[in-house]
Amino acid sequence: MPKNLARLPGNIDCFRCRWSNRDRSSGAWVWARILLLSVTVGLTCPAAERSERGVTPAIPDPHIAAALREISSVRIQANIMALVGFGTRSTLSAQDPESIVAGRGIGAAREWIRMQFEQYSRDCGGCLDVKTDAFAQPPAERVSQPTDITNVYAVLKGSDPAAAQRIVLVTGHYDSRNSDNFDTAHDAPGANDDASGVAVSLECARVLSKLKLPATVIFLTVAGEEQGLYGSEHFARMARTANWNIEAVLNNDIVGGSKSPQQDPGVVRVFSEGLPNASRERQFEIMRALGGENDSPSRELARYVVETALSYDAGVKPLLIFRLDRYLRGGDHSAFNSQGYPAVRFTEYREDYQRQHQNVRTEGGIEYGDLPKFVDFDYVARVARLNAATLASLAAAPAPPLHVVILASKLENDSTLEWDASPGAGSYEVLWRATSSPDWEHAQEVGSGTRVTLPLSKDNVIFAVRALDREGHRSLPVVPEPKR
Repeated sequence: MPKNLARLPGNIDCFRCRWSNRDRSSGAWVWARILLLSVTVGLTCPAAERSERGVTPAIPDPHIAAALREISSVRIQANIMALVGFGTRSTLSAQDPESIVAGRGIGAAREWIRMQFEQYSRDCGGCLDVKTDAFAQPPAERVSQPTDITNVYAVLKGSDPAAAQRIVLVTGHYDSRNSDNFDTAHDAPGANDDASGVAVSLECARVLSKLKLPATVIFLTVAGEEQGLYGSEHFARMARTANWNIEAVLNNDIVGGSKSPQQDPGVVRVFSEGLPNASRERQFEIMRALGGENDSPSRELARYVVETALSYDAGVKPLLIFRLDRYLRGGDHSAFNSQGYPAVRFTEYREDYQRQHQNVRTEGGIEYGDLPKFVDFDYVARVARLNAATLASLAAAPAPPLHVVILASKLENDSTLEWDASPGAGSYEVLWRATSSPDWEHAQEVGSGTRVTLPLSKDNVIFAVRALDREGHRSLPVVPEPKR
């Protein structure tokens, strides 16, 4: 091997330039080519240490880190207790003025949530726009009569006018149920399912409203989930009709960390869809042709959650589950998936089915019911920190690059990627991994240009490109489509 190949620079383009004027038929060039192709998969950004997953975590933003420290398990406990205090939050329960004043039923819960958002807005000088999305749901399998359903949400508009059209969203459902879906007389406390998710959305709103984030953040609570995802479906359709640019949806449903001995309080599952639904036929065909079933926008969002957890120690580790939801079950994030939005679901590691959809009772020496005493409030706070870190990181980052393509007009072992410039980006990073790997394994910063050629075969790896700003905030990765 030539002596001048004993040490290789960390930058692929620089290495290629060193040989651009050489006689490529020389033995030195052959050695260089072989060695480069064999070691490229081990290269990362220069002068950076690799994480255990192969891609260097982003340097924590001190403002985001400070906000995460404000998340309080005491406040989360108070919010869950308040929601449980309304007795039942069944979508079919009372919401007339008298019931609201009496503090029982879904109407009273709805007004309480709205007041919480309004208080957070007053605390930040009116920075939150508190809204409702109300509609009449006609009778259906789990809806016995026409029923008003109201989603309550708060909008933290982006501080950068150009970036404010980009939206990231966190949600949980505030309705509950007991053993009988149509029973609105008995209590349905719903402490874990899903007052815990609502508490995450509320606490994210409280702490993130104190930040100036370039992109817009929406803190959403929906109803009608237990009857068939009606609230989230209506909101997602509204967003699509209005052409909202929602880059990420984080759905928190059953994140109370039940206190059963088999629970793992250090893990939260993150579910993400792979193949799109039939309405996105072109996307499906591209994925099928290129082996991209693990690279849907939702899968990239799930991987982003993992990277964020490496940068900000929330105290809980995301476990990626490459499945739309739990086995043969569903949740509100799928309503956003159906509208083409990247969305994932956070759920505790091990669910306790003696708590879910159960009347409060003791039977055969076993205590049933979704009560607060079975919720780990510290765990909910850790999940809230992970959500808040992900939301803030995305909202602080540049927009993902658009029209990312990989040139495929001729057969070659090099891979050339191109993309459109992203507003606010200071540089770009190319990611890649083996087709059999669930996580991004390698990263290479490629400067501020919008085209790069790497000595890697597109046959053997999956590529993605993301934008970075000058402070190091990273956008979601975008997997290229072929350009012939």
